[in-house]
Amino acid sequence: MKTNITYITVVGFHILLGILIYLNESLAKVYFLCALFYFLYRVILSPDHLKTFEVLKACAYFVGAEVFFRTTKGAFSYEAAKYLVIVFMVIGMFYKGLSGKGYPYFIYLMFLVPSIFVASTTLSFDANFRTNIAFVLSGPVCLGVAALFCYDKKVSIGQVHKILLYMVLPIITNTIYIFFYNPSVRDVISNTGSNRDSSGGWGANQVATILGLGMFVMAVRIFTKSPTIFLKALNIVLFSAISFRAIVTFSRGGVITGIIAILAFLVMYYLKVSVKRKSEIVMMTLVFLFTMIGTWVISSSQTDGYIDMRYANEDHLGREKNDITTGRGELFAEELDGFMSNPFFGIGSSRAKDARIEKDGQGVTSHSETSRLLAEHGMFGVVILLILIFKPLEFRSRNKNNYFFYAFLGFWFATVNHSSMRLATPSFIYALALLNVTYEKNPIHRKQLKKQEV
Repeated sequence: MKTNITYITVVGFHILLGILIYLNESLAKVYFLCALFYFLYRVILSPDHLKTFEVLKACAYFVGAEVFFRTTKGAFSYEAAKYLVIVFMVIGMFYKGLSGKGYPYFIYLMFLVPSIFVASTTLSFDANFRTNIAFVLSGPVCLGVAALFCYDKKVSIGQVHKILLYMVLPIITNTIYIFFYNPSVRDVISNTGSNRDSSGGWGANQVATILGLGMFVMAVRIFTKSPTIFLKALNIVLFSAISFRAIVTFSRGGVITGIIAILAFLVMYYLKVSVKRKSEIVMMTLVFLFTMIGTWVISSSQTDGYIDMRYANEDHLGREKNDITTGRGELFAEELDGFMSNPFFGIGSSRAKDARIEKDGQGVTSHSETSRLLAEHGMFGVVILLILIFKPLEFRSRNKNNYFFYAFLGFWFATVNHSSMRLATPSFIYALALLNVTYEKNPIHRKQLKKQEV
């Protein structure tokens, strides 16, 4: 009961934060500083056996809050969340060390370096070298450091659920802020393109990505952390609110990624639990499907059917669009050409964007980390991709306890191929797949065994 009251209290607090910061946006900087000092305090002063847990909670919170701090200008740097994840992970390494078996991620980090030297000779004179390099490499470096720290670190399944909770709390704040920023979706929708106004005044792609993560975490809580009817209802309402705001951004990638992660989680969770629990999951799945259909119907109504056209790849007049990828396919092909023309060392970090500025006058950034790695890192990019894909699978072959594994890996892969690594989210979620998850033994069962021994 105490746990449920604490959960309801922190959710209520984060809803209130969203309202207060909407009314006075300067409070976002206070929020950022308070969160930063709170988690630094927790990480440094926690007992040794809780250091890993505290580090992961701190990273999870700033990952969940990244888009909100960008929207409200609460952070003191655009890439603050990525830098903070790196800082907290390095602090964690200082206290808890690393697993020697994670050495491929050292190689991964080292293989990012040659593209910086190549970029020093290929980037145009007008390009800001430091800013361009930081923009494209902060995400990959964040992933490498996070993977190094998390690899084979032991955490209990209960701690994993708490880490996910810390991640979704600022997403709830963000959702409330968006509702106040744009209370009437119908008023700002006039076509089927992604919409900044319905996304709280920030890029629809990033907002949909973080809300898609929120959809996944709330779905997990509906199935695993809702023992009472009240908690089920509360979590369904939160899931519906986050899903609605994700859908009406008109950016499809984040929503589809969230659904992929939910399906991967449900399949693995269903296989893991007891026969009795399986029947409960089936019943809950029906309720969940009804919730999703209801959310879609409301979204369709609030957008006058434009959202149906968006997902059917039609324009606002109902005509089928020529390119379902909204230009991503063309960017992908251009970057593959860059790889074919410079297969060994690549064209250098950020050169793909720089070349588009020279050619078209617009610095369109890559939406696929796969093609960007190949174009800008050449053969080093091929090795990097092999490490990123096969090292987690090799880890999984020896450790099958984590029923979130495929959900985390699927979320990472889908995100980096529709939104590249603009956010810290895919880096951190990827690292969570490398945790060594343990399960608490039933204390009553242990007590009975001890009594029998006596």
